[in-house]
Amino acid sequence: MYPKVIEVECLDNFLVKLKFDTKEVKLFDIKPYLEKGIFRELKNPIIFKSAHIAIDTLEFSNGVDFDPELLYAKGIPL
Repeated sequence: MYPKVIEVECLDNFLVKLKFDTKEVKLFDIKPYLEKGIFRELKNPIIFKSAHIAIDTLEFSNGVDFDPELLYAKGIPL
């Protein structure tokens, strides 16, 4: 079983603060993904700020989402 995202907060510089059901809080950097396919749309501040929880992970209004296992593995603990 993988940790599930239960809270999301968009920060400056394409960083997202995530809280997991394990009570861990991590910082995830979106910048490395901004030049790949549909992820380019996240450069639009309106779309980036539309981040929300969908089922158990991070999703944006344009349908882009991230695998919760990736968010957990690549997130920097706070």
